[in-house]
Amino acid sequence: MAKELNEDTGFNISIKTLIGIGFGMATLIGMYFTLQADIAEAKELPKPEVGRMEFQMKDENIRQSIMNTEKNVGKIEERMIRMEDKIDQLR
Repeated sequence: MAKELNEDTGFNISIKTLIGIGFGMATLIGMYFTLQADIAEAKELPKPEVGRMEFQMKDENIRQSIMNTEKNVGKIEERMIRMEDKIDQLR
């Protein structure tokens, strides 16, 4: 059966539990204010500028990665063709 809650209903909480709840709330409140301070500081910082040299280097790196991937795909295709040929010979 469900217990009825009314103004005469009581419950017990230990001191240990109250201290734990207080400590947890203090930690969360502290983290909130620290986060707000970090956000305010980040808003004041200047935006990082991407220079022409950095852009060229990133672009070159991306192009090189694409070329390497293309070579690797070509090698995989060659291996697949050889494997298919071997499978066909075994049939």
